[in-house]
Amino acid sequence: MSKALRILPMPTGSGIGDVLPHLREALDGSGAAWLPIPTNNRREARRLSDALSAGEPIDDDVALVVTTSGTTGVPKGAMLGAAALRASGVATHERLGGPGTWLLALPTYHIAGMQVLLRSILAGTEPTVLDVSGGFLPEAMAGAIAGMRGERRYTALVPTQLIKILDTPVAAAALAELDGVLVGGAPTPMPVYERARAAGIRVVRTYGMSETCGGCVYDGVPLAGAQVRIQDGRVILGGAVIASGYRNQPEHPAFADPGWFRTEDAGTLDHGVLTVTGRLDEAITTGGLLVIPQVVEAVLLNHPAISEVVVLGLPDERLGQRVVVAVVPAAGAAPSLAELREHVVAELDAIAAPRELALLDEIPLRGPGKPDRAKLREYLLTDSTP
Repeated sequence: MSKALRILPMPTGSGIGDVLPHLREALDGSGAAWLPIPTNNRREARRLSDALSAGEPIDDDVALVVTTSGTTGVPKGAMLGAAALRASGVATHERLGGPGTWLLALPTYHIAGMQVLLRSILAGTEPTVLDVSGGFLPEAMAGAIAGMRGERRYTALVPTQLIKILDTPVAAAALAELDGVLVGGAPTPMPVYERARAAGIRVVRTYGMSETCGGCVYDGVPLAGAQVRIQDGRVILGGAVIASGYRNQPEHPAFADPGWFRTEDAGTLDHGVLTVTGRLDEAITTGGLLVIPQVVEAVLLNHPAISEVVVLGLPDERLGQRVVVAVVPAAGAAPSLAELREHVVAELDAIAAPRELALLDEIPLRGPGKPDRAKLREYLLTDSTP
């Protein structure tokens, strides 16, 4: 260890250009080890800096330490090497059909936004930046896309952004002009995916995390250099894109097998195509049986009265946990618990049907676009605003 982990404040808007030279050095392995932190959230920046030991020594082969998207407990920072970052970017361009220009519409201290910048550097192009520090405005997408240059044009989004774009015709039409739209950070509901494809948008559903340099499985198929295996129902990822471990956690069991990362996701592999069925750490045990929330969510999203949905378990004296559903209704709709239970029972076992319903204006999010289940759970238990 001959270098220290240095803080890299990640600006928004036109200020992004200031950090590109440091990221170029990170990609070629010649620069410092950087810890990206937000510039518009001092509390989070201090939390990351303290927990991940900014200023302290770190292995020479680490280029970036990128936080995972968890918001509780001690933050975990994936240690990513230059070779892994390059492998991810090269494989992405290969899968998409070649290098191009990228539109940044995500926070850059998380891996999805960071990768937009790194891919731009690898492609030798300048990123087009949509400032989302004040929130994501789909109407601004059209103007940003119109300003993009180059033979091939790409962007990366989270599902909630895609939903807002689909509800804004001018933004949806502009997005359909791009050669590829990576959507990840959280599962893309099938109705949203089908709606986007029907609108002519070239959606690519991505699966990955900070520990794998971002998305490493596109539409169920691993990128070149990435590997997938299933062990006891758990998704295990390997290959050139895997982090060397977590900062300050050298014995973490997720990296017990060198070159592989043990996820907390359940999944199946059929003829080389991965299907992620849910989170192992979010499974609901109700009446002695196991319910995977994402399976129930997928069924409920086919109900015409539902725009967004999250299923989770709450403590129950009789059942251990009861299945609860938080719903953002479709415009003008007001679904009832009885009709949602009937809808679920038509496709799944009755044990998976929700026993409680909360109607919300929006789903609280964490990280780049995942539902904040902890905040939802607190709201449902205390009846406070999420």
